[in-house]
Order: sequence, then C-alpha cells, then structure tokens
Amino acid sequence: MTAPFIMLQVEGHEVKLSNPNKLLWPELQITKADYLMKLLHLAPYLLPACANRYLTTIRYPGGVPGESFYQKNCPDSAPAFVETAIHGDIRYVLLNNTATLLWLANLACIEFHPSLHTVDNPLPEQWIIDLDPSVTVEPRIMEAAKLVGELLSSLGISSIPKTSGATGVQIIVPISKGPTFDELKGLGLFVARYLCERHPNLFTIERLKKHRGTRIYIDYAQHDAGRTIAAAYTPRATPYASVSTPLTWEEVARNPSPQQFTLLNAAERLNQVGNLLTQVPPQQMESILLALKQR
Repeated sequence: MTAPFIMLQVEGHEVKLSNPNKLLWPELQITKADYLMKLLHLAPYLLPACANRYLTTIRYPGGVPGESFYQKNCPDSAPAFVETAIHGDIRYVLLNNTATLLWLANLACIEFHPSLHTVDNPLPEQWIIDLDPSVTVEPRIMEAAKLVGELLSSLGISSIPKTSGATGVQIIVPISKGPTFDELKGLGLFVARYLCERHPNLFTIERLKKHRGTRIYIDYAQHDAGRTIAAAYTPRATPYASVSTPLTWEEVARNPSPQQFTLLNAAERLNQVGNLLTQVPPQQMESILLALKQR
C-alpha cells in the first residue's frame, strides 16, 4: 500500500509531504505535518541565519528520540529548487528558500547547523562565545551569560544572548566584516581567561569534560572556519521540541529556562518580539583587536 502524501505549493515550487501523520515528537504528539507548518512560521527568521552557508543537518527518520545521522552531502534526489555549493569533496545544501526548508523537514531534518561564514567570503559576520554546561541541568547558565554580556558591554561591545536549544547559551556579536576567525579566537581567549580568573567556580576553559567538574565551559574556539553552531531559530531534537532562541538581556536577568522556548510557542513569541538578531548593529572590532595585539 502506497504511503499517503500531500503536494504543497511553496513559492512556486512543489514540495512533497510524505507520511504527514508520522509522529516526530511522540511525547508532544507533533506530527510531520505539524512540524512543517510550524517551520513556515520560523522560516522568515531561520532562513537569514542559514542563507548562503554550508549546511549540516541532523536527521531523525524515526522521530525524536531515535536514531539520527548527520547529513552534509546533498541527496541525489534533491529537487531542482535546492541550491548547493561544493566545499572540499562535499556538495552542501544552501538553505536559501522556504521550499528547501520544507523539503529538508520532510526528510525529518530536525536541526540546522550552518557554517560560520558564507560560501563567498571566508570572514565571519558574527563573533560567537559558546557557553557549554558540564552538567545536565545547569541553573547558573543565565547568570554565566549575564556576566559575559556585562564584560563585553564594558569593552564597548553590544551582544545578543541566544539559547542553544539544548542546555547552553551562545553570546552573539554581529560584526562588520574584517576580523579573521583567528583574531576573534584570540579575543575570545582573553575574555575567557578573565572570566575564569574572576569566577573560578563558575567558568573553565578546560577542554576535557571529565576535568571540568560542574563549571561552565567557555568554548571560545568553537567559533572557527569549518565548524558549525546551531542556527538561531533552529528546532532541536529534545523531548520538549526546543528552539534555539535569541533573548533580550532583560529576559536573561529573569533567569529563564532554555526549555521554555519551543516549537509550540515560537510563533507567538516571534510575533511579539520580532527578530532580536537584527536589533543590534554590526560592531566595529578593529580598535579592541588592535589594543589586544599591543598588550
């Protein structure tokens, strides 16, 4: 018996939705059809975070939780509307339109992890500091984010906190193009060492998790060419269907749980606050990077 499917008309393209009643989040009763509809609300925010970047996705064919695998190479069966770019020996999908997003969703791609630079420019457009808890539930993660934000502010740098959608928080600084990944890693190391000295029981730059204890890892090195970070507004494969969500610093001060931001309430939140990533202009980093070199 042929599995049921629906043909969707999206931006002048046909996208096939197969097995629309398949449960992708069984605990929440979120079907594949539900997922695609919710992605339509996220698309105006998720697409700019991924556009023209080498995309890695994580697929969950049996739903969440379940077996998963990373997809880097574009499947040979991709429709004509799917744009791609070759990097090394991999032909990556470029998440440049809503039709491609829904096509990937139909393949049970739950998470979207773009490269940290665009395909046409090796320089970053953002500087990101990744705060990675060492324990499953970390009630101090927003406190840690607040301390990073305050330090950056003291340096004259405006930033946006973002839940990873899992357990961590990332601090995002939009920047004017110019600084290299290596320069920003050097600044990240400076920030990380300062915070570890000031708050030794809260922060660490110890790479090995078994040596961190309960301290939060400041992963300044994750922001690098060839690496990825969960995109702003990507869903995550958690039991509660979390979404990686930019926050205001006022929200961070209220110590929210990352589990509060999910597929079930993302559309309502976005209607209220809009895209917080666009509300901080690109920061000029040259003077602070020059001062760091002269230390």
